[in-house]
Order: sequence, then C-alpha cells, then structure tokens
Amino acid sequence: MANKTQEVGDIHFPFPFTPYSIQKDFMAELYQVLESGKIGIFESPTGTGKSLSLICGALSWLRDFEQKKRQEEARVLETETVPLSGGKDQPSFLSSSCQETPDTPRPVGEPDWVTQFVQKKEERDLVDRLKEEKIRRKKREERLQQIRHDTQLKYAAKRERQEEEETERLLRLSREVLAAGTGAELLEQLASGEEELVLSEYESDEEKGTANGLDEDEDDLEEEHVTKIYYCSRTHSQLTQFVHEVQKSPFGKDTRLVSLGSRQNLCVNEVVKNLGSVQLINDRCMEMQRSKHESKSRAEDKEPKRRRREPRGVCPFYNYKQLQLLRDEVLVEVKDIEQLVTLGKEARACPYYGSRFAIPAAQLVVLPYQMLLHAATRQAAGIRLQGQVVIIDEAHNLIDTITSIHSAEVSGSQLCQAHSQLLQYMERYRKRLKARNLMYIRQILYVLEKLVTVLGGNIKQNPNTQSLSQTGTELKTINDFLFQSQIDNINLFKVQRYCEKSMISRKLFGFTERYGAVLAPGKEQPKLAGFQHFLQSLQPGVAEAPAAPVEEEATVPRPASPLMQIEGFLAALTTANKDGRVILSRQGSLSQSSLKLLLLNPAVPFAQVVKECRAVVIAGGTMQPVSDFREQLLACTGVEAERVVEFSCGHVIPPDNILPLIICSGPSNQQLEFTYLKRELPQMMDEIGRILCNLCNVVPGGVVCFFPSYEYQRQVHAHWDKSGLLARLAVRKKIFQEPKRANQVEQVLMEYSRCIKVSGFGLRDHTGLAAEKHFRWFPSFGCFSQCCAQVGGMVTGALLLSVVGGKMSEGINFSDDLGRCVVMVGMPYPNIRSPELQEKMAYLDQTLPQTPGQPSPGKALVENLCMKAVNQSIGRAIRHQKDFASIVLLDQRYARPPALAKLPAWIRDRVEVKATFGPAFATLRKFHHKKSGHS
Repeated sequence: MANKTQEVGDIHFPFPFTPYSIQKDFMAELYQVLESGKIGIFESPTGTGKSLSLICGALSWLRDFEQKKRQEEARVLETETVPLSGGKDQPSFLSSSCQETPDTPRPVGEPDWVTQFVQKKEERDLVDRLKEEKIRRKKREERLQQIRHDTQLKYAAKRERQEEEETERLLRLSREVLAAGTGAELLEQLASGEEELVLSEYESDEEKGTANGLDEDEDDLEEEHVTKIYYCSRTHSQLTQFVHEVQKSPFGKDTRLVSLGSRQNLCVNEVVKNLGSVQLINDRCMEMQRSKHESKSRAEDKEPKRRRREPRGVCPFYNYKQLQLLRDEVLVEVKDIEQLVTLGKEARACPYYGSRFAIPAAQLVVLPYQMLLHAATRQAAGIRLQGQVVIIDEAHNLIDTITSIHSAEVSGSQLCQAHSQLLQYMERYRKRLKARNLMYIRQILYVLEKLVTVLGGNIKQNPNTQSLSQTGTELKTINDFLFQSQIDNINLFKVQRYCEKSMISRKLFGFTERYGAVLAPGKEQPKLAGFQHFLQSLQPGVAEAPAAPVEEEATVPRPASPLMQIEGFLAALTTANKDGRVILSRQGSLSQSSLKLLLLNPAVPFAQVVKECRAVVIAGGTMQPVSDFREQLLACTGVEAERVVEFSCGHVIPPDNILPLIICSGPSNQQLEFTYLKRELPQMMDEIGRILCNLCNVVPGGVVCFFPSYEYQRQVHAHWDKSGLLARLAVRKKIFQEPKRANQVEQVLMEYSRCIKVSGFGLRDHTGLAAEKHFRWFPSFGCFSQCCAQVGGMVTGALLLSVVGGKMSEGINFSDDLGRCVVMVGMPYPNIRSPELQEKMAYLDQTLPQTPGQPSPGKALVENLCMKAVNQSIGRAIRHQKDFASIVLLDQRYARPPALAKLPAWIRDRVEVKATFGPAFATLRKFHHKKSGHS
C-alpha cells in the first residue's frame, strides 16, 4: 500500500491508503482537541478504521508540535531572550520542556530593579536548560542512529555481558569454598536455605531517607520526558493489535514507541516467571532488586559492625549496561510485547525495566488501563502525565474499570488462613525477629482478628465449619467500618507501608511452601503438621495431600499468599476517601463471607489524570450513552463543559447493508416484554424459540443470540430441550452455547467458525442433492454433532447462544458469515437488588443535580448500564465496509424514546419498529435474500 498524504485544511495527515471521509473528519477533530488542550469523547464504529485514525491524527499533531518546539527553541537560543509571563508570544513549549516555568508572580510593591533582575535570571536559567536539553536530544539521536547502522554494537555488548557473568560465577564459587566450614555454627538452628525467610531489620520512612531504587550509574538512564502520547486499552491483545497498526502506518519507521506490560508478561527470568502468581512474581522481582542494592552497600562497608546474612539471589537480567542497550533498541524500532521479550532474551536484559527506562524519550507509550489509571502503579512505572496527551481506547467500560481498579475484596477464609500462617511464622522465628518486626506482625494479627470478628466469626475456629448467626449484606462508610471493627486506633497507613516494604507476604508464602519438607525434625514439627492439616481444611473438596511432593504439582499454578490479597484490601482502604464504602457480606459460613471496598466516585482518581494532562481523548466503537462520561467522570472532576468535545461518526457501510429491527410481538402474537416477572413464563420462552426457528430459515451463515444472563440462557435451553424446539432449531443450524469457563471459549468459537465455513449455507453431497443432518448432543462442546443423510433438508450455518456481558459480548469479531444476524433477547438491566448498585444509585441521586423532566441520576445509571451492554453486544457484527447483517431487538421497550435515544446513531437512524412478527419476518427474508445474491 502506498502512503498517501491527506490534507484537511492546512494540516497534512500521512495515511497508508485513501481514507474514508469520516476518517478525515475524525483526524481533523482529534488534531484540534490535542492542539487546544481539550477533553475529547470520540465514537467511531468498529470497521471504520478507528485505530488508524487515532494513530495518524495524533502522531501528525505530535510531529507538528515537535517542529514548532524546535523552531521556538532555536529562536530563543539565537537571541538568548524569551518573552515572560505577560507576553503574548510566550512559547507554548515551556510547560512541556521545562519543569519550572518563569511565570512566578512577584510580590506587590517590589522595586522594578528587583523584578528585572529576577526576570533576567529566569531567562538565563531557561536558556541554559534549553541548551542542556538540546545537547541531550542530539546525543540520543546520534546514539539511536548508530544502533540502527551498527549491529556489531549489540553483539559486542552481549559478549561482554557473558564474560562478566562467567567472572561473577567464578568469584561466587571462590567465596563458597573459602566460607566452607566457617561460621556454620551460627546458623545451626535453621535448615539450609531457611535464612532467607526471616524478615530483615525494618526502618520506617521517618527513620531513613527514601531510596530512589537505582544505582548511581543507573541515574544516567533517566532523561527528560519529552512530550508524548500515552495510548492505553483494555487487553493485551488489543494493545498488540494497535502496535501492529502503528508498524503498518506511515509513522511506523520514525516513531519512538515503547510497549509497557506487567512483570508477568515481560519477565525473562524463568525461575521468577514460573512462580505463576502475579503478586509472587512482583514480590520476588523486587526482592532481587533489593538484594542487588544490599550487596552493593555491603561491599561499600569496609568494616561491618556485625556479621551479615549471605546475599540472596540477584537477577542476572538486571544490569546497567544491558538495560541501556535494551532501552535504545526499544526506541530504534517499533516492537510489540512479544518482540520486546524476544529482544530481552537475546540481549540478556530485563524487558520490564528496559521498557520503563525508555519512557522518557519515547513519543508513543502503549500500556494497559491499570498502569495509567492507578496512581501508585503509574508512579512506580515512572509515568509522568504533566503536559502529556492521554488516549484511552475501548473506553465504553472506563467508569467500571476505574471502580474495579480501586476496589478490593477479601473472604473470611483468607483472613483466617493469613492469621494462622502469620501466627505460625512469628512463633517459628520469634527469636530472630527484631522488635519492630514483631510489633508490626502483632498489629497485623490484631487487624486480621478484628476483621473476622466484624463478620461475626471467631479467628480460632475453622471458617468452613463456622456458621454465622447473622446473615445478609451491610454497607458502611470507611470511618464507621473502622470504628465498628475496632481498628481505628491502628495506623493502617504505617501497617500497609510495612507490608509493602518488608515484603512479609513473600516471606510468609515461602514459609508455608517449605515448612513441611524442609524443616528439620524437632519440637516444631508437630505444630507445623497441625498447621498443614488446618490449611488443607480451608480448601473445600481437597483431600489431605501426601507428605512427599508430587511431580504433577509443578504444572498447577501456585496460589498467592492470602496475606497478599489482604494487603490489597488495606491499600484500597487507606487510599479511599469519603466516597468509599465497605460492604460486609455475611453468608452461611465464615469462609463464604467477605469484606469488599467499593469506590462510589470514579472521578476522584481520574481527576488527577485530567488535571495533569495537556489533553485527554476517550475513544471507542460504542460510546453511547455519553452522559455517564460527562456527568460521572468529567463534571465531577471540575472540567468545564466548554472544554469537552464530542465527536461521533456514522458507519462506512452502505445504508442497505444493515437492517435493525425492533420486534414487539412474536409469531403467536405474544407481546415481547422480557421483564423479570414475565421472562421465565413458558409461553415467553416458547416465543423466543419460534422466532429463532423462523430466523434460521432465512438467515444464512451464523446467528448470534444474546441472553440477559447465563442463568436465563440455561433455563431457556432446558425448556427448548423438553418442548422439542431445540431439535427443530438443530435442523437448520448447528447449536452452540457460550461456556462459562474462559478456557473453553476459544474452542467453541473455533467449532462455530468451522461449522459455518463447512456448511457453505447448505451442505450438498457430490450428487448435488441437499444433505439433511442428524444430530447428537455433546454437552462438553455445548453443541450438536452432525451426520449427513441424503434427505430434503439442509443445515445453513450455526446458532450461537451467548450472554450479554459474557466472554463473547466484547472483543469478539463476528464478521461476514460469522454474524449475519444478531438477536438481543430482552433488555439486560442490571440486578436492581444488588447492594452495590443501590448504594451507587443513592450516591448519584445525592451528588448529581436533577434535570427537570428527566429520570433521576440513579435511575439514569440503570438505563445507561443496560443500553451500554446492548450496544456493545450488537456491535459484534458489521466489521468492515462490505459487511452486512440484520440486528433484531426482541422487546417492545426498545421502541420507547429513552432506549431509542441511547442506540448508536448509525443504528438509530435506520431502525424499523415492527408491531407484529409477520411484517418483520417478511422484511428480514427480503433483506437476506437480496444480500445473499439470490435471484
């Protein structure tokens, strides 16, 4: 594809092909939002090239911004003067290129000569900073250019690293030989390797300076943060797809892009990666970095006051020279996560830290939601948003994502398990733990005991067999919960900080993993054996394990320590504000009961992003209704209405390639209104089956039918099986059901796709006779298996029974024959009886203004949640310009103005409301007959 530069106004947009007119409009609007520093809400239906429009529009703006910045810098450096705060010509790049801006207000009445002196000094300082920045930029460009043209540098550094590793190995062996037989008596009381389980001496931040976590030579890795674009999306696969789009775009060769991910995705140390749990990988990685710094400080101590423990393992992939090389390699060429991991293995350098060190010089940073929207994670990753651009793609569930990130839940079983483990740990190492460690451990034990008590349980009893006298759900404010649980006298901030810095959950996990096999026989063994038996009793349905390790255990992902989950709860509890609530869910037994922290106001964490960034773009394929974003996110963060820009474009398909229908009654004239009271009636479930039987007679290829819930889908399926409707459906379509288990989704989709391709809209044998299918039900696959017989009928594809909000309602591509018709059964309203939803509705009613003639904010939330789910599900079809499909909404409530208004514009403008089924069926038959190419 030849690149074609498009001009919109006086702006040049490089594009890999001639764009659609809506793509030109999208890029032009995006450019203006970034240029004027506004908040944009962009909606572009799937199949309209949204990703390319974002890439080419945003990077075109960044190209022009950098060019203007260089021109302004050159002018300032040439004259060595710059207009200051009152000047109209003050350069716009000051706020982004310099951390200190020369516009500090001067005291009233200050003498003119003082003001002039200060202004001159600020001018000189600014010029000096610009000179330094220019030198750094030139060095970086020369370094990257050299790497592009001299591949020998990489291999020379690799050989040097291998030589260093060999030297380190020989030195380690020498130390071990010299240390053999000396000092062993000091560790006699502990088994081999158990020393690393003991907590190090802990000092709080008040007692020591906070370390920056980098060696002195690693400070050179930190550069100035150039103006950049942070692009974030929901899943790893979506980010990878976006990076591939950048690679194919006209900007693919010249853009400095870095992909960020979790340690779980980027770690190349097999020993650490095999730990399985995200939290275990994080803790082990940080522990190894700490060991590196402890080893260095130990080497600097010429005369240690007392014998220190042997240093724990240091990660061989964390090395300054190799990280520097990897950082530059990342910036030279656009790479996705998989390519970054491969490069890290080749360079023997950590991709996780290498990519983080590349952030300052990068122009485009690609990262998952959580890393950008969570302040602590953002800070740990080295992300600075001041003066930068943020693009949040696939943002239809942005509010739910922010709420989820800042919420946490712990069960009664986890609380009891953590208390028992920690108590055994303290007893085992009491004589080796320092007083401060013991103090904090006792505080944690106290907090765990009180949290169990507030649920109505007893910490000393087995949570599985412990019934609660009081059941139900209770909501508390943060302060009320702290008082009720009697932990308001504990400084939870210090406790949470201790857990984070001491890595006690990691120590505890190692202790519980090894106590049964490693500990030497002695007085502790019976106590630990009882502890082992108790831990096993907390695992429902798990028999007592044999003492000897089993080979198969290595393949099972190891669960994280329950204390890690509790640390997350404490972290959420300490960062929550007045808008947080604690939900106490008391079930039949203590193990099933739980504590959950709920964030009611997602605007609080999002406000910092909006405040710091130059511009924020919220984009998606189905953003309707956008009132949630305006009211719950932007208005609550203090964003003025005039700063918010909305852009919504139509679809690229011809108008006659889509047929949206709202059907109000079925073939037997049964009114279609699937409320909670009516939808389980036999006649309602029969009517769904009759409608689908009719649709399957005229729709070729694949039909995807969405139900409001898994439970309702199961009920309908069972009813059809008894009534014979299932067999009637199976005559025309092979039937699939969406599985609940995520690891089965791909298998079902592959079978569904293969069936449609094989059927070819009606299988025929070599004689040309239509082949009728006989079906046998296979529950494990959720579908019927087929056998051919030369009879008059024929199978014309497949029917997939899916669930709104399930695995197949988001991110799945039912293009072309995979989704010729999408059916929506009822309106998927959320459970209005949910305590969380009720509290959220009450909160919105109290905080948001009531608009005359409109539903209350709480009621509007319920309607919006329903229609967002609908829009997301029906958006699975129509994936490109030549695609076609029908969309059938089975519920007369869709015809009412509130629901119609919340449909995407490209569907709303073409929707037809059919009061009876006959005319609807005739329209559907005519549409598919024409589109399938029949005469």
